[in-house]
Amino acid sequence: MKKVVLGFSGGLDTSYCVKYLTEEKGYEVHSIIVNTGGFTKEELEETEKRAYSLGVKSHKTVDAVKSYYDKVIKYLIFGNVLKNNTYPLSVSAERMSQALAIAEYVKETGATAVAHGSTGAGNDQVRFDMIFHIMIPGVEIITPIRDLKLSREEEIAYLKSKGVAMNFDKAMYSINKGIWGTSVGGKETLTSNGFLPENAWPTQLTKQEATDVKLVFEKGELKGVNDQTFDHPSAAIQYLQTIAGPYAIGRDIHVGDTIIGIKGRVGFEAAAPMVILKSHHALEKHVLTKWQLSWKDQLAQFYGNWLHEGQILDPVMRDIEAFLENTQQHVSGEVFVTLLPYRFQVKGIQSPYDLMSSKFGKYGEMNSGWSGEDVRGFSKIFGNQTMIWHQIATSNQ
Repeated sequence: MKKVVLGFSGGLDTSYCVKYLTEEKGYEVHSIIVNTGGFTKEELEETEKRAYSLGVKSHKTVDAVKSYYDKVIKYLIFGNVLKNNTYPLSVSAERMSQALAIAEYVKETGATAVAHGSTGAGNDQVRFDMIFHIMIPGVEIITPIRDLKLSREEEIAYLKSKGVAMNFDKAMYSINKGIWGTSVGGKETLTSNGFLPENAWPTQLTKQEATDVKLVFEKGELKGVNDQTFDHPSAAIQYLQTIAGPYAIGRDIHVGDTIIGIKGRVGFEAAAPMVILKSHHALEKHVLTKWQLSWKDQLAQFYGNWLHEGQILDPVMRDIEAFLENTQQHVSGEVFVTLLPYRFQVKGIQSPYDLMSSKFGKYGEMNSGWSGEDVRGFSKIFGNQTMIWHQIATSNQ
């Protein structure tokens, strides 16, 4: 039989793909789920059972959480990356790690084809296809949902006709979970107006009383939460999620420009990522210079956009990562945050590298590092060229 490797999440789209590829196309399907965080051991076991119940020949689970952090998330934190000042690239970032792992599995199995459940109207199709073209050239790429132009209603009807039992009400929402957030797509995100209902969010609000947390950063990486330290920052992120998630923090809808040229909306919840990004940025504003912050913003924006469009393998990304990492040498200290229902507040920082030191002056109050005469001279020279321009312009009117 023809052998195909299928990226499998256990959701509606990939469940359809298994049935279609085995029963309609006669493929021997080898499914793989690449865990980039957000899945419990029980959920991964349930996904494996679902894969076999649908008819796959084999199923593999790959733990990519640490490598995903080391190769991608770390630099998103260093750059304080939020797409359109809103979205922490919850899904677009993890697709790169997943696609690369799937490509490696294709080589391992010797499959002649690779399949994924992307639709024809989103970004994921480009991200997966592009990685596959680069890493496994010549391997056929099969995309049933895209090629057949299927609606979710049509997929549900097909699976019901095959006797597949699953929670089809839940399947009305497309949910992608990862360590860097969870995306939620549904009927409300298909139009320009409308917010997701409460029951569509995977994490419900269960905490009401305010909680103070302390985030400990070392060279830009989260190494501790409160008094608990972690061997790897990915574990710190997951631990913080257990604290911040029940407050329903980080819910929003991202409106963005897709790779294929249309605009789209997607809901997301990202409690730990949003708290980390804002805390890291607050710490940076204290310990980095004005021009470090300025150039970081510019390069990080490009980095996030290029990553969003699937270009993780472009060598320019390694160049920017080197710059971002170098900026983090003094980004160490503690950030204090208060968690509340649906929101959080960054209260302040403590760092041995804090440039807001009283011995150099107190903003708006006391100048201890310079004299008034120093400022008079500086102000005159600093505006000298603009003064010359205005005088020349006035004299020639």
